[in-house]
Amino acid sequence: MVSRRGFLKAGGLALFGIGLGGIPGFLADAVAGTVAPGLFKRKKILVCIFQRGAMDGLMAVTPFTDNFLKAARPSLFMTAAKGAPNQKPLIDLDGRFGLHPSLGAFEPMFREKRLGIVHGIGSPNNTRSHFDAQDFMESGTPFKKGTTSGWLNRAVGLLGHDGATPFQGVSLTSSLPRSFYGENPAVAIKNLADFNIQMRGNVNGAKMASQSFEDLYDQTSSGLLKNTGKESFEAIKMLQKTDVKAYKPENNVVYPGTALGNSLKQIAQLIKMDVGLEVAFAESGGWDTHFNQGKDTGVFARNVEDLSTCMMAFWNDLARYQDDLTVMTMTEFGRTVAQNGTGGTDHGRGSCNFILGNSVNGGLVHGVVNPLSKENLEDGRDLAVTTDFRSVFSEVADVHLGINNDKILFPDFDGKKIGVMRG
Repeated sequence: MVSRRGFLKAGGLALFGIGLGGIPGFLADAVAGTVAPGLFKRKKILVCIFQRGAMDGLMAVTPFTDNFLKAARPSLFMTAAKGAPNQKPLIDLDGRFGLHPSLGAFEPMFREKRLGIVHGIGSPNNTRSHFDAQDFMESGTPFKKGTTSGWLNRAVGLLGHDGATPFQGVSLTSSLPRSFYGENPAVAIKNLADFNIQMRGNVNGAKMASQSFEDLYDQTSSGLLKNTGKESFEAIKMLQKTDVKAYKPENNVVYPGTALGNSLKQIAQLIKMDVGLEVAFAESGGWDTHFNQGKDTGVFARNVEDLSTCMMAFWNDLARYQDDLTVMTMTEFGRTVAQNGTGGTDHGRGSCNFILGNSVNGGLVHGVVNPLSKENLEDGRDLAVTTDFRSVFSEVADVHLGINNDKILFPDFDGKKIGVMRG
């Protein structure tokens, strides 16, 4: 007999561009009937946003009293002082750190102690390759390139439920991110309106799935469907029957019409449909600011404004779910302390991340950022990594999701938590 998980991961499962009306006939028969709301018991939900390209943490959350940083960035340094010519001031958080003015949407959450910031966060592996650093962060094993699973996939497995719903782990991306590679069920959905989904669960996570529902059905016994779990098919049917284009966010929220805004809006829809979502993933691009980075205007300012306004739209849309929701950002590394000759910054080491939720120890800038004199810089040029990303990711997963199994979630890691979560 084939288990539920076996069905979801057997050789992988893919549905590309089949459209809302293209669910195979046998599957429609299996889910015939009315789908009742509240299909799955309400659970805690973790949403991760990967800022691909390496965000400049020193510009997002600036230690504005540091004269070494001021000297290293003659045309990029920003101040919290009012009245600076032709520049919006930083938002003074604590007399030392200032939030970029385009991150102003975050300020109320910081003041309400529901937004925490971790500075000097990064990987213990000192690579400055985007590909390698992202791979290490998503696998959760910064010194092992051959790890076959991602840390979010392992988190899904540790949550249990044995594949009761194919939507337990969902990425709003065109293909499955490295974070979700592994043996546990995970789904990549590019656009709910088109229902273009890729389900992938093979162990090595490296081979693109190409089999349809019919192919899998033909290769297995008719008893397969009887043991797959009615919830899985009902969840699929719920997506099939829902007019996602007509979705109206709550609380008069208007999502930015950007890639991140659209992804978070669709995650909000999945949460409200009660299809069993527990771990979600979205991406934000354009953070590789080698030239013309700008200060209170320009590419960096646009990116952080999009990040903060999208996250706050999502948070406010889900006001009635906030006790069950935590949103965390991540980026592969930071930027150099000194600006380069083209008004930008190059690949560095430490950066910062944002964690939003009612169980977050917010209103604080966690971590260690020493004075940015040359002797304190990593390799004499970069903000030092003083907090291993696994310390933060594991703490969020432990406290919010109740996992408490770091040996599986982050193998070879035994570091201490930093207190970014309450409890």
